[in-house]
Amino acid sequence: MTATILIVEDDVVFRELLTTILDGAGYTVTTAADGGEGLRRIQRERFDLVLCDLKMPVRSGLDLFRVTRSDLNAPLFIFITAFGRVEEAVSAIKEGAFDFLSKPLKDPASLLATVQRALEQVALERLTISLKEVEQAGLPPEDLIFAGRAMESVRKLVQDVARTTANVLLHGESGTGKELIAKMIHLASPRRAAPFVPLNCAAIPENLLESELFGHERGAFTGAAQARRGKFELAQGGTIFLDEIGEMPMLLQAKLLRVLQERTFERLGGSIQIKADVRVIAASNRDLAAEVAEKSFREDLFYRLNVFPITLPPLRERIDAIPALVRHFCARFSASAGVRRPIGITADALLTLQRHTWPGNVRELQNVIERAVILARGEITVSELPETLQEQQPAESCEGLLKHREKETIQRTLQEFKGNRRKTAEALGISLRTLQYRIKELGLLVKED
Repeated sequence: MTATILIVEDDVVFRELLTTILDGAGYTVTTAADGGEGLRRIQRERFDLVLCDLKMPVRSGLDLFRVTRSDLNAPLFIFITAFGRVEEAVSAIKEGAFDFLSKPLKDPASLLATVQRALEQVALERLTISLKEVEQAGLPPEDLIFAGRAMESVRKLVQDVARTTANVLLHGESGTGKELIAKMIHLASPRRAAPFVPLNCAAIPENLLESELFGHERGAFTGAAQARRGKFELAQGGTIFLDEIGEMPMLLQAKLLRVLQERTFERLGGSIQIKADVRVIAASNRDLAAEVAEKSFREDLFYRLNVFPITLPPLRERIDAIPALVRHFCARFSASAGVRRPIGITADALLTLQRHTWPGNVRELQNVIERAVILARGEITVSELPETLQEQQPAESCEGLLKHREKETIQRTLQEFKGNRRKTAEALGISLRTLQYRIKELGLLVKED
């Protein structure tokens, strides 16, 4: 299990013994000779685990542990104590330390077993945090994210690239779900137990963006009262998602390029080299290739990011996904509104949604359905949709196209449910009677298994 471990121990011989054992087991080991140096290390670098003596000069192990607890990403602690100080070690465990080991060390196996248990807990906690973040973000089922024939190729690309360490560049209009795809790549990757850290480059003022990315040391600029980790440190071992990368200033683009090339960075105002074990997924709704040609985006950075490009189709090219998306949003917002049964939608309202060009893409559709669910007193009808959509009634010349689209939608849903009309009606959000009428009206042949 690859992990970074800090050993804080003032006894040189014992420190070297611990280093030899852990280094031989394949862990990345850093050492500190006392609590003061240990604190500086923890503030500047990321560690999965700290092995720390309880009694040390400058700052005790317990004091070091307590100081680090204010950091949400603080490492786990295993204390090392002489036989006569066991009670103090037990007290530290009650405060949140993982375990303690006695001096002299019983044998290397006991050390490695305790370390492995601690790191397994670290991995479990990170996975739990990641799943909570996904749940809080309302990540829908995979089949819904990739709904529509136009998304079949995107699903294949996501599956192919997730297993690798390649940088990914997502192209697509605003609202097409670029962050959802980035999360899917992360969760399908070997890094899924580590953090997924998003940053919208367009949402951070230019003068603060560097600090957000790489962190800063105390006193690095006015207002920097204490050292702070940036997104790259928080994402160590995991994935950083840089949304709207085209908004990044040219000077900062050069610094990002250096991180991608050298896999190290420094905090703002600092001089310590910090390793960047981070996968980068970037996204933009702009044509970065065109901006490279116009010299408004660095060509070398573009090629570093564009190792594996994925283009997300707009919703107007995924009309066949609208029924599934509408069902999902109806169920989701019905539940949040306290409605016992999910609110459905009439065939006319669904067709109105399919006629719209959706400049805001899936995000716009979500907002429209949320509003409609609030207004609806039964099924969502055309009258519950925004006036701009109601005004887009079909011209006579479009009626054939609309009927064809309706026929195609009903036929496909019937096939999905193997001709079962009741399940088809429920999936389309219409009554069984309406479905029977539309089947007859459109001349559909239904073969029920």
